[in-house]
Amino acid sequence: MALTDQGIGWTGSTVCDAGSTCVAQNAYYSQCLPSTGASSTTQASTTTVSATTTTTPSTVPTVTGFIKTSGTKFTLNGADFTVAGSNSYWVGLMGYSTTEMNQAFSDISKTGATTVRTWGFNEVTSANGDYYQLWNGKTATVNTGPTGLQNFDNVIAAAKANGIRLIVALTNNWSDYGGMDVYLTQLLGSSHNHDAFYTDATVIAAYKNYIKQFVGRYVNEPGILAWELANEPRCSGSPGTSSGNCTTATITNWASNISAYIKSIDPNHLVAIGDEGFYNEPGSPIYVYQGGEGVDFNANLAISTLDFGTFHLYPDSWGENGNETSFGNQWIIDHAASMKAANKPVIIEEFGSTVSQVSVYTSWYSTIISSGLTGDLIWQAGSTFNGVQTPNDGFAVYPGGAVYALETSHISALKARG
Repeated sequence: MALTDQGIGWTGSTVCDAGSTCVAQNAYYSQCLPSTGASSTTQASTTTVSATTTTTPSTVPTVTGFIKTSGTKFTLNGADFTVAGSNSYWVGLMGYSTTEMNQAFSDISKTGATTVRTWGFNEVTSANGDYYQLWNGKTATVNTGPTGLQNFDNVIAAAKANGIRLIVALTNNWSDYGGMDVYLTQLLGSSHNHDAFYTDATVIAAYKNYIKQFVGRYVNEPGILAWELANEPRCSGSPGTSSGNCTTATITNWASNISAYIKSIDPNHLVAIGDEGFYNEPGSPIYVYQGGEGVDFNANLAISTLDFGTFHLYPDSWGENGNETSFGNQWIIDHAASMKAANKPVIIEEFGSTVSQVSVYTSWYSTIISSGLTGDLIWQAGSTFNGVQTPNDGFAVYPGGAVYALETSHISALKARG
């Protein structure tokens, strides 16, 4: 989710609980963060994480082996594997304890989920809280200490203890948790264009260095289902603007380059883009079909080093207010058609509406089942720790709610469909 799209017009509480501080990401998004300690940096190493803590029943499946693809399906040891679950960008970035991480994944697991998508990035220029890369001028250092990759080790362990595998995005198009424009500002200066992230040799080398250390640590880790090149890549970002020379070919070429690089250092895990699934149909009256953001879903899906396709669905943010149900259903049907044409899995890995959620999601879920779409991950999971809720941008799904119950029944149906 582009968190930069959320916040204006929020009518909920604007006061943080004791022990938390309000941190404004931008004009659209703020959140209450718990106090966290200092960080350290150490040498990276290849890691397989042991799942040592669990609060879920012993029937939780053991996470072993690597997920593969066969046609439009995911597989595990030759059998179909259903990718269904949620997003939790916050689980490893807000100073949560291993006990709280475990509860978060337990809450998700109880819906029948198999998969959670999360962030494998946080670019900072001052060491504070949980972060994964610290920039000092043009020099970046990956944090492999207890508030860095050791913290991410804990995320993986908690997920595995609850039978969950992770899809991990490696940078962000948006300014939340650093993202692409930190690379650009540090290496090229404040006057950069956002799309230089996809073309500048120095920036690409720096990003590959981060990938080498982060991905390289987990080459043999079955708790990782897949790596994603970025969360919602576009020609423009926040605050970075496009040079005007960025086209769909720009991002397609970048995706081909970076996905091939990941495959060269990690042959075990699947790779996807993490994009919103925009089509490239110039002249279309519908924004997300026009290609103007630099994304061509069908061209990207054809890249040989990308194993599956991803798309998102936010009609309220895309100018489809009042048309959420029918627009979403057609968006799902169109991507299922692309899936079948490419003979690769495709998942709707983020979706949300703030309007009539149960009704809208019920219809979308029905279309996911009937269209044959491979799988889905809702935005986003929610938990409550000691009476304090995890971040809620208007989409969070907490245990005991109507959407949580709907999600549970849908995942059961998706598994039964196969």
